[in-house]
Amino acid sequence: MRGLLLAAAMLGTVSAAHAADMPDLPVLRGGFTDGLSSGRPNWQGYYVGGQGDFGTITSKISPNINSGLQAGFVSPGPTYSWQQLGYATSTSAGYGAFAGYNGQWDDVVMGVEANYIHGGFKSTSHSRGVTYNNSNVVIASTDSTAVVGLSDFGSLRVRAGYAWGCFLPYAFIGGGFGSQSVNTFISASPPPVLATPTSTSKTTLVYGYSAGVGFDAMLVGGLFARAEYEYQRVTTNIETNINTVRLGLGYKF
Repeated sequence: MRGLLLAAAMLGTVSAAHAADMPDLPVLRGGFTDGLSSGRPNWQGYYVGGQGDFGTITSKISPNINSGLQAGFVSPGPTYSWQQLGYATSTSAGYGAFAGYNGQWDDVVMGVEANYIHGGFKSTSHSRGVTYNNSNVVIASTDSTAVVGLSDFGSLRVRAGYAWGCFLPYAFIGGGFGSQSVNTFISASPPPVLATPTSTSKTTLVYGYSAGVGFDAMLVGGLFARAEYEYQRVTTNIETNINTVRLGLGYKF
């Protein structure tokens, strides 16, 4: 009996010494959790990319935007019936680029981004007026058209997002400027007695703001994909509102 007790005591001593010499296991040190956190995408740094968009544009033109041209049209007999114009609308697509910098604090990501779109967005409003005689026969007709274009718009944004796995959902707001063109056209039948200009064209530098939401998804290395919704509003000259969805591809250095 005494021999068994002595043998057990010796085995316990050897086991304790062996345990003391062993290094800490990763799971005991929290190493497994640390490995997951260090393996998440790093969004901090500079990035660049390209994008395409598709959306709708609405321009709040004045109903009487063509009144100056219409005043010079002298009817040869029957009275012209000029109709007012409504809001100009259309759908269109465009392309552009973006570049920015992200700062990251744990899972919170904030940054600044320069964004540019060459859209070729053009909204059109058209009205047709008809004059009838007592027999309900058309004796005169008019056409009035206005086209508002926003060909280029560049903005500077601030972004805030939250890293969630390989995804970075974010929201942004910014301000910018672009080039807005306004073209108007009128015609009448029978032709007017007094020949006057039948069209006008004007291009103006305008400014406005943008806001929206989106997410970036890290693919491999620093390559990421982007999906985004943006609302733009031009507040000068002719107020214009643009709603677009965008897809892009970028690279974070």
